[in-house]
Amino acid sequence: MPAFVRDLVDATTSAQRAQSLAPLRTFVHTWGVFVAIQRYPSRAARLRHLEDVVSGGVEDPAGAIAEIRKIHAEAEAEAGL
Repeated sequence: MPAFVRDLVDATTSAQRAQSLAPLRTFVHTWGVFVAIQRYPSRAARLRHLEDVVSGGVEDPAGAIAEIRKIHAEAEAEAGL
């Protein structure tokens, strides 16, 4: 919850400074995808594993990156983004 509030405050401040809704749209998109992924513990765990594969640098990350993109696309669709 602290990260959510911090990001919301940052987005609001940025929107006011820039006189633009873009920072708020980014906030809604980021958190909408996060919530859609976290709704399914198995999907969230799979995403964490894939992120570890990519950051580990041991395996070829191409397959993991493709699956990460798929997870994010599904989450965006579920969140209506």
